[in-house]
Amino acid sequence: RKLEFTMADAIEKYGADTIITCGAVQSNHCRLTLSACIKENLKCILVLEERVPGSYKADATGNNYLFQLLGAERIEVVGLGEAPAKVEEIAKELREKEGRNVYCVPGGASNQIGALGYCACAMEIQNQIFMDTSLPPMDYLVTASGSGGTHAGITAAMYALRSITKVVGISTRHPEDVQKEHIHQLATKTLKFATGDESLELPLDNVVVMDQYVGPGYSLPTKGMEEAVTLFARKEGILLDPVYTGKAAAGLVDLVQSGYFPPGSNVLFLHTGGAPSLYHYKPIDNAVFGIAGAGDSSSSISYSAAEDEKKSD
Repeated sequence: RKLEFTMADAIEKYGADTIITCGAVQSNHCRLTLSACIKENLKCILVLEERVPGSYKADATGNNYLFQLLGAERIEVVGLGEAPAKVEEIAKELREKEGRNVYCVPGGASNQIGALGYCACAMEIQNQIFMDTSLPPMDYLVTASGSGGTHAGITAAMYALRSITKVVGISTRHPEDVQKEHIHQLATKTLKFATGDESLELPLDNVVVMDQYVGPGYSLPTKGMEEAVTLFARKEGILLDPVYTGKAAAGLVDLVQSGYFPPGSNVLFLHTGGAPSLYHYKPIDNAVFGIAGAGDSSSSISYSAAEDEKKSD
């Protein structure tokens, strides 16, 4: 959704022939940007950031395999926090030495242009509820909160639409105070950009961030994530990714169980994709599948496929 707007900006406004973007070593955003470039006949360079030291493997599966299959022109791997500077360095080099018209997309396409994609998403949700009388108004919307474009765009639009829906962002990386400030700034920029009204200010109270589901760090597994990924797969046939939607779903499940949502609340979970990274991280211990000889099987939702079949009967 974010790329629908950033790619349009790159092509229609700047006439770009090359796109450079950045993300983590298993970045869903990088994969999708590369796919969009292929569709638009643009060259694409990816800068991958090792947020966990030693996490990049040239022969890794998941999104990394897809980077190669889709044919990225160039892949650069840098350390934590070095990606933005590397993007600008490569862009400068290509402009000066090869005369290319380079457009740099920020990580996650998370600026006020990309966030418009999730303003549109919020409008789509509200329109569906308005047009389909069988759908109740949503009291809460739960989403992963990473680079911030999704969380900020949805929050800005719900405020502009005067929606009753409270947006809850489950942080996948940063502590609450850091992420809340980031989302507030980006949502406010998006609100002004989308409406053309520079006087608008998003109230800070409209930004809700919960950081207790990050665990030991970005992309590092948690028991709650493993349980949520398995629960959604076994009970709904829905695949979550271990980095973003898996941790967001862990937050959703815990918030329901802890009574955060008042009884009778209508809660919408926003699934933002990312399934290819499942094949790289393989986050679920064999014990969860009931495989003999596996390690600790203390997970509260560890059950065998046979048990599932009995329940479905």
